[in-house]
Amino acid sequence: MSAHSSASHTLPQPPAVLLDLYGLTVTPEEHPSIFDPSRETALPAPHSPEAVRRPYVTLTFAQSLDAKIAGAGGKQLALSGKESLIMTHWMRTLHDAILVGIGTALNDNPQLNTRHLPPLPASYPHGYRLPRPIVLDTHLRLSPDCKLLKNYQAGYGRRPWVICAPQSAPPDVAATAAFSQRAAALQKAGARIVELDVDPSSGLIAIPDLLAALRELGVRSLMVEGGARVIRSFLSAAQRSGNPTQKDKAVDALVVTVAPTLVGSAGVGYGTELHADARTSKLPTFQHVRTETFGPDAVTALKVV
Repeated sequence: MSAHSSASHTLPQPPAVLLDLYGLTVTPEEHPSIFDPSRETALPAPHSPEAVRRPYVTLTFAQSLDAKIAGAGGKQLALSGKESLIMTHWMRTLHDAILVGIGTALNDNPQLNTRHLPPLPASYPHGYRLPRPIVLDTHLRLSPDCKLLKNYQAGYGRRPWVICAPQSAPPDVAATAAFSQRAAALQKAGARIVELDVDPSSGLIAIPDLLAALRELGVRSLMVEGGARVIRSFLSAAQRSGNPTQKDKAVDALVVTVAPTLVGSAGVGYGTELHADARTSKLPTFQHVRTETFGPDAVTALKVV
């Protein structure tokens, strides 16, 4: 047995709740959380039956007992305990990319990496898989000085992608010039700008269009971490039509961390604006896979059915 194979027996591995959810295993030959350049195209990943059209999508977030995910005005709340935070970082290693909205990017200034995972053996030749960070930012409000870009510049983060709407030529020439300047500053800092048309009815980038574009760019699996508006958008896009033959889901799995705390009415939730017309569509339904406790938190994994 090679040193590589024997070492994999002692490597840290993702918690069972994630392995069960995605149908993954850890073997001496293959570890789903480890990046090995020699077999990059064969790395295990969550698989969607619609993989040719869109990535497999995991929607995940931490919430309080009263279903709040942020404080007043979207202010960041430290809801996850250390143990469930480590679980979330394991989940990141199982996806090609991780997406947040611009609100989360501005309020939290996240790093979207795997820094809380246990260290690998010093002699081990590979590292953990890092997901590609993606920010959904219609109007390019992301700061060129954010941690995502600083990490990329320092050589220990992947190049962030920023998804925006193309700037049309409005009467306000100054607004067009300002948009171009923001785009240039982000590109100079290292960001890749990806333009997608908005839905004329909402003024937002449609989730199915976003997923199709990401699949064309090579993303096979996507982890969506929020915030509230993004979560609502994905759940709304996951509504099933009354046609039983229609299979265009937008979400495959849901992983919710519930912290034993209350936030109160000033906090920000995600479900209050979800609407479904019973005659034409309905919100997604879920199959329970597993619930585990991580420290003080309860983590529930579900599949969309």
